[in-house]
Amino acid sequence: MWEQNYLPIADSPLLSALVAAIPIFVLLTLIGIMRKPAWVAAVSGLASALVVVLLVYKMPLGLAIGAVTRGAAEGLFPIGWIVFWAIVMYRVTLDTGKFEIIKDSIGSLTADRRLQAMLIAFAFGAFIEGASGFGTPVAVAAAMLAGLGFNPFYAAGICLLANTAPVAFGSIGTPVAALVTATGLPALELSSWIGRICAPISVFIPAYLMMVMGGVNALKGVVPAAVVCGVSFASVQFLVSNFVGPELTDILAAIAAIISLIALFRFWQPKDTFVMVGDSNAVLVMQKHSVRETLIAWSPYILLVIFVLIWGSPQGKALMNQLSLVIEWPGIHNQIIRGAPLVVEPSPYNTTFTFNWLSAAGTACALAGFVASRILGVGSRQYVGILGKVLKQLSFSLLTIASVVGLAFLLNYSGAIVTLGMAFALTGPLFPFFAAMLGWLGVFLTGSDTSANLLFGNLAVITANQLGLDPAMMAGATSAGGVMGKMISLQSLAVAVAATGMSRSQEGELMRFTFKHSIFLASVLGALTMLYAYLW
Repeated sequence: MWEQNYLPIADSPLLSALVAAIPIFVLLTLIGIMRKPAWVAAVSGLASALVVVLLVYKMPLGLAIGAVTRGAAEGLFPIGWIVFWAIVMYRVTLDTGKFEIIKDSIGSLTADRRLQAMLIAFAFGAFIEGASGFGTPVAVAAAMLAGLGFNPFYAAGICLLANTAPVAFGSIGTPVAALVTATGLPALELSSWIGRICAPISVFIPAYLMMVMGGVNALKGVVPAAVVCGVSFASVQFLVSNFVGPELTDILAAIAAIISLIALFRFWQPKDTFVMVGDSNAVLVMQKHSVRETLIAWSPYILLVIFVLIWGSPQGKALMNQLSLVIEWPGIHNQIIRGAPLVVEPSPYNTTFTFNWLSAAGTACALAGFVASRILGVGSRQYVGILGKVLKQLSFSLLTIASVVGLAFLLNYSGAIVTLGMAFALTGPLFPFFAAMLGWLGVFLTGSDTSANLLFGNLAVITANQLGLDPAMMAGATSAGGVMGKMISLQSLAVAVAATGMSRSQEGELMRFTFKHSIFLASVLGALTMLYAYLW
């Protein structure tokens, strides 16, 4: 048995945190400054983390290897599993020519790039996030925008930014369920605080997207749509999270935004013309298609929604989870002792891997794509060929995902991530602001608000109690702040690049594009938490 030590350098939180942050500095330097591909940054960050935990934290080599392999398994399943089948679905529609019909059907609603981004990246992406999460919305929405003719770089960037609003309630409220597990606080109380913090930000995300796409001039022409989209989504997000619960928050909020936008498009369209960077012509040349042709073309995504809702329902999930395999991870299960402040009493770290091969959202996506391929007339040989092409396309992205999740698990099981959290706790009265930044850091490292909640949720509660703050508010702020770290996590970048067919060398450029927005929005969210804590 090996016991974690959270202050390995002179019992100093600050010095220990500086050493613990070395792998993060390596990641940011390689991908953000030296412009190396994400897989190079991820593998190098993992290597530097191994050096730190072995030499500084004195973690036994066998336990370190166990932590890395456990994380890599998580990266490939369920995250990589979802991404793979989401891209397969897109390739099926593309190779059969049905994506042209999808383009025309969206163009019949609006040919304006701004409104297409609002409808697909924000509203439809939020629905997919609420139903499945774990990278699916970025993969699906970014692929759709790229297929519509968006510049791949901006398609990826827009979807990463848009995916901030719904992340805290993604996958039928899974992040909130994880926060309940970590803190022991009531689900509705946590859901309420997350909704109170996220909803005000959600109001202006559609407008913020327009500003990113083309500045103030881009926003001027679509102010009515930005207001309708933001207000409809945020109001439902607030009401459902506060009075119903976390499970249906994103799904109902996204449906409200989609219906509101489609209703608006019936009697209003922008009067100005907007040409986006990378577009030679912002107006789609549309053909008319029958209702039957349109429904067949959209069948992969219609089936995706149906399958994901069935898979995400409590009854469906409970039934399919009966076939899941729970694996006690070799060499590390219950071999690590956690201590204060992570837990009140020293306890062994349970290290299991749930191989929920049937109930995973990626399996729902796989089945939806397979059924759709039959409907669209894809032959067996063609379908196998698509699988091979997608696997080749995603090979380095999957390496990136596996490496960075392995890094996150290594930092977690070594105790280094708790060291970083303790440094945040030293901020005292400013902790409400830094609670959000703590979540931001957690999601940047793990790529998952669910994982960040499990890592830092209880630490936020312990710190809040020490400082006389509302523990549910601080835990909620940590979860809410995590959504802003999603757009810069290497897993998200790898998913977006793979979905849009960008060059892997552009991953660093994409991170630099999203980083400033990530910091700004996380800071706004932290400031809002400060207002809640001390004024409201």
